[in-house]
Amino acid sequence: MGLADGIRFFAATDVGRVRDHNEDNYLVDKKLALFIVADGMGGHAAGEVASALAVRTVHEEIRKQRQLIEDFETGATGASAVSARDVLNLLEYSVQRACARIHEEAVADAQKRGMGTTLSSMLFVGNKGFIAHVGDSRIYLQRDGRIQQVTEDHTVFNELIKRGKLSREQIEKVAHKNAITRAVGVYERVEVDTLALEVLPGDLFILCSDGLHGYLDGNDALARILRDVSPDLQAQALIDHANESGGKDNVTTILVRVEGSEADKARARRLAQKREILAKMQLFSRLTERELLRVMQAAEIREYRAGDVIMREGDKGDELFIVLSGKVAVVRGEATLAHLGPGEHVGEMALIRAVPRSASVMAEVPSEMVVIKRSDFFEILRREHELAIKFLWQFLGVLADRLDATSRDLRTAREEAQIEDITDEIFPEVEAASATDPRRRA
Repeated sequence: MGLADGIRFFAATDVGRVRDHNEDNYLVDKKLALFIVADGMGGHAAGEVASALAVRTVHEEIRKQRQLIEDFETGATGASAVSARDVLNLLEYSVQRACARIHEEAVADAQKRGMGTTLSSMLFVGNKGFIAHVGDSRIYLQRDGRIQQVTEDHTVFNELIKRGKLSREQIEKVAHKNAITRAVGVYERVEVDTLALEVLPGDLFILCSDGLHGYLDGNDALARILRDVSPDLQAQALIDHANESGGKDNVTTILVRVEGSEADKARARRLAQKREILAKMQLFSRLTERELLRVMQAAEIREYRAGDVIMREGDKGDELFIVLSGKVAVVRGEATLAHLGPGEHVGEMALIRAVPRSASVMAEVPSEMVVIKRSDFFEILRREHELAIKFLWQFLGVLADRLDATSRDLRTAREEAQIEDITDEIFPEVEAASATDPRRRA
């Protein structure tokens, strides 16, 4: 059974209580497992044109590449091999094509000048969900009873929060604080946020326009609305909540629920274990849930048999290794420097520079390792500036700890080398016996 066969969805849209027309648009393609929410902006109904054009264009471009999607799902090899990055590139390209088409139409018609739209899309392939996002529509994930926002709002408010220059109380007084900083179609190109994440049975994804989330006071409010409502009524319950709270904007939401089998439980446990281990590492301990999802996107799991060489001394490295299960030995020459168990890591310097490995690492028992490649990690840092700052700050902490440890070791070694040999004073009879020993005279 493909993932699309295990998906249930519920969608609803409403003009709200103030607007006279609906500039939101959404798309559901069950066979393709593609879901999109777009919230248009612009005068003379141009927002409705922009959102409709965006939804239609993204859908068309992704349908053209159905073979690429199928090759990824089947794990095709050789010339047909498709990576998760290829699928994300397809989504990003589709959004850029929509951006160019909206911009072209706006330039050709003065009444549509400046029109644009937000866009939050999600494509399910295999066991993964692929997200492309621009603007302040949102995608939430409910997993194991907890809800988290997995997209980032591109708004003045959020930008000021990230920079930390003003308090929330001060930002609330800023004019146009809810203005979006990115939109599809305002310019010929736009910066698109993309994310690939592993999807588990029981996951619930909520795509919505700001006409809904503007009336949600945190993720707990969303959880409360969904808690006591049957799945087939949840979308309408969210629409009703927005309208009862004021309904100042158009309201659109799509709920996508993933179903699965018993066989998926082991995969769920492994994913939870991977997340827990990454969250406890000093390098990643300060990351938010959304940022941790970005790092997990770059992490893969490899299995090693007892005796396998994981990395070899002298080889140039470009990967960080974290022990997920089992036990490994760190070896230099003939000496064993350390034994590492679950949660411990080695090779973190390879994330920032290509240098020869200072030691070898071998699996002592069958082991699983979480592996993060430098190229994948740099791609995340390039796109996530705030995450990059957090990571580099934490990395400085790791280097400082290692420098302290090295200084202590050197100080201890120096002190040991300077200790005066007072054996003769403590054991004078040993010296006397040695002087009369005929073997010594010989």
